[in-house]
Amino acid sequence: MKDAPHSVDVHVGKTIRIKRLMRKVSQTELGDRVGVTFQQIQKYEKGSNRVSASMLVEIAGALDVDVRSFFEDLAHGTANDNPTPSEEFVVSRDGVLLNAAFLSIKNEQVRKKIVKLVQAIAGMELAEGEAAE
Repeated sequence: MKDAPHSVDVHVGKTIRIKRLMRKVSQTELGDRVGVTFQQIQKYEKGSNRVSASMLVEIAGALDVDVRSFFEDLAHGTANDNPTPSEEFVVSRDGVLLNAAFLSIKNEQVRKKIVKLVQAIAGMELAEGEAAE
């Protein structure tokens, strides 16, 4: 039986996916930039294939990010094996796209209003859910 991927490899893979989606780069395009197939990029992103140090440097260059950014949020050298629902959303396609769109809004006041709007909608839904029970 094959061992499960190491939690650090999974974390690095998820981070590659987040950074790739935020830059609107397809797996095929990233693969072309670093000289591997899109299937290999998929395996890296899932953590099923470990990314070598030299390939990680290539990927960082292709995505125009600091190679150290792939290791942010690692606690004491290991990644959390049990992501919370909010962590799963952040690395989902919708989460990455929502975050990228939100960060592209330059006006800080508009961003604050959007946050307040979403909080108000969430509060309304919670209140409606409680009333229905």
